[in-house]
This record gives sequence, structure tokens and C-alpha cells, in this order.
Amino acid sequence: MTRRDVFEYALLRVVPRVERGECFNAGVLVYCRAHSFVAARTHLDEAKLKALDPHADVVGVRAALRAVEGVCDGGEGAGQAAGDDAGRRFRWLIAPRSTVVQPGAVHSGLTTDPAGEVERLLDLLVR
Repeated sequence: MTRRDVFEYALLRVVPRVERGECFNAGVLVYCRAHSFVAARTHLDEAKLKALDPHADVVGVRAALRAVEGVCDGGEGAGQAAGDDAGRRFRWLIAPRSTVVQPGAVHSGLTTDPAGEVERLLDLLVR
């Protein structure tokens, strides 16, 4: 039997006009402690963004989503979080914030392949 490990994930939501509270999914964060793994993958649907806010800053939203991916990847792209372990980076990214890109609730599951979960969840919940 293949070993399955606990993983946690949260959706990244775009909230073009925070005061209205309307949002759509634009990415997923996955963390697996057993593998010291954290990753984010994003997909911005510009048509949805423009439908909710015709004046939305597409370039700014893309930059915010790329920044989340950079923090997960570590290294220079992670900024101040570069020295943090995967768990600390995940916890920092899922902290509630009132910005255009917001994390959703954290969910958990079991996996044999954390990297595969990132792509599976992106296809299932975002694209």
C-alpha cells in the first residue's frame, strides 16, 4: 500500500472591489508538512475580472498572484520569507487580508503526490 500524507490547501480568490465582496478563484496553495512542500499555481481569468470590475488593474492582479507563487518557491522571489520553512510560508500566505488577492479557507486531504495535487486542484477548482 502506498503511503498517503496529509496536505492542506487554500484557494486564492480575486476580489476586484473589496467593498462589494464579489470574488472568483484564481489559484491554489498546497502545503504538505511530511514533504516540506509548499506551492502555488495561478490562473487569472481576465474575462471574469473585467466582468466584476471593468476598470480592474489586470497587471497588478497578475503581479500579486505571481508574488504568491514566488513566496512558495522560496529563494530571492520570496523576499523576507526566503529563509522561512515551507510551513511558515504557507501560514503567512493563508493569513486573512483585505486586498484584491485573498486566501480562502484551509481544507485538508490525503495525497501520495503533493505536486500533483497542486495541478489537480487548479484544474478542478480554478480553470
